[in-house]
Amino acid sequence: MHDYLPLSFADDLEQRARSYADEPAYLQDARHISHGELLTSAKLISSAIYAAGVRRQDRVGILSMNSIEFGEIMAATQWAGFILAPVNFRLAPAEIASIIRDGAPKLFFFEAQYLPIMEQLRHELPSIETYVCIGAEADWALHHEDFFCTGDEAGPPIRASEQDICCLIYTSGTTGKPKGVIWGHREYRQLIQMDAWLCDMQQPDVTLIVMPMFHLGGMVISLSQHVRGGAAYLQRQFEPLEVLKAIEQQRLSILLLAPTMVQMVLDHPYVAQADFSSVRTIIYSAAPMPVPVLKRAIEVFDGCGFVNLFGQSEICMFCLSAEQHRPDGSEQERKRLGSVGKPYPNLLTKVVDDHGQECPVGEPGEILAKSSAMFRGYWNNHGATLETLRDGWCHTGDMGRFDEDGFLYLVDRKKDMIITGGENVYSREVEEALLQHPCVSECAVIGIPDPKWGENVCAVITFKPGRSASENELIEHSRGLIAGYKKPKKVIVVDALPKLVTGKVNKIELRGLYAKA
Repeated sequence: MHDYLPLSFADDLEQRARSYADEPAYLQDARHISHGELLTSAKLISSAIYAAGVRRQDRVGILSMNSIEFGEIMAATQWAGFILAPVNFRLAPAEIASIIRDGAPKLFFFEAQYLPIMEQLRHELPSIETYVCIGAEADWALHHEDFFCTGDEAGPPIRASEQDICCLIYTSGTTGKPKGVIWGHREYRQLIQMDAWLCDMQQPDVTLIVMPMFHLGGMVISLSQHVRGGAAYLQRQFEPLEVLKAIEQQRLSILLLAPTMVQMVLDHPYVAQADFSSVRTIIYSAAPMPVPVLKRAIEVFDGCGFVNLFGQSEICMFCLSAEQHRPDGSEQERKRLGSVGKPYPNLLTKVVDDHGQECPVGEPGEILAKSSAMFRGYWNNHGATLETLRDGWCHTGDMGRFDEDGFLYLVDRKKDMIITGGENVYSREVEEALLQHPCVSECAVIGIPDPKWGENVCAVITFKPGRSASENELIEHSRGLIAGYKKPKKVIVVDALPKLVTGKVNKIELRGLYAKA
């Protein structure tokens, strides 16, 4: 006998189809699909995937912007116990191929706009037996509607269980290599339910999902809204004016935005006349919001609650709730606007020094956390799993400090991660790209403050004797090796990089020297 119900996402799809059959689950422009229709679609598509030779816990890949089709395919994998492996469409072709080879999907969905890329890469991807193109077809790829029609509405002869792996969320590690973060049905469902509660999502709510669904944030918040029977309104890419128009036209009640997106919305001229009366909650994530921007947003979105969710692809950890956003409160309450809040329910956390000893209040250290709603490890990367998961604790690599009331403040990123426009960029992968240039001898990449993007990628380099290259040449060189948003915005040439006694580059000194470069 279980102390709890061992449920999977398949059970959730059924429950919502019973309770909210005619309520919209996804909205996109003038299209929509209800919760009842989503279950029917999940059974049909998962049956077609099964008929194509995919079996329980095989991977199903997808390369797509936010779309109803993405939501349907995700539901199909959740119903049958396939593992969804979404790919970041912003990556360079070589990075896309690396991720696909690691996940080794048997079947791969992709949007028509990526036909040239997949045509280029498909001969390098031996695991894929079936290609399905959303919106087009090719000699080697099926049209998605034709493929869906091969399924049976009764569904496949398999069904997901709670111990199954649900999805692989790929991210970059400190080495610059993509890592597949393993989320199981059991843990992922708990996280989604907690976020639905923390953000007070309700059945009538319509939540804006413009953050890409290949990321944890976009996927989790859309599913959290579904927990309460509400709808996710999907936008394919972020445009401030389009967000403002969608708020008015769709009567959006919850917005999920990165801090940079919030600032760009506030800076758009139309914001002065926009109608925000439908909005009751703004969720910001991906990075702490600069306090001046947050205060301005609270003023413009008068009467709207703000919620900060902080974590990483492996574990979500802290929440600054709507009640804790008090710009007109006491000095202590105003100070807390710069924090990421308090720990999630059912989560233990601490900050420790380099010796693993817990730091006193006010002193910074590495953030460690453990939860019943966290990742299981890294796909095909046992070494990284052992390094990150030690004694049951997730070693996040982020540095923070607690105040006397248990609010956490971030102070640095141990992994040298740069957050630009809500996207994570790890310095090591940029350094490796620049070091491939024949003129570059040494390279250190840091984040420098930017009022629009939060941070910009800045490379500090030395040249080989007798060699040189222009800043533009170096930036364009990196473009062919890494995604566009990862390439440096500025390159600074120096005679020598500052070093620690260990021989490592002293990035603290570099940040002090070039923070205002």
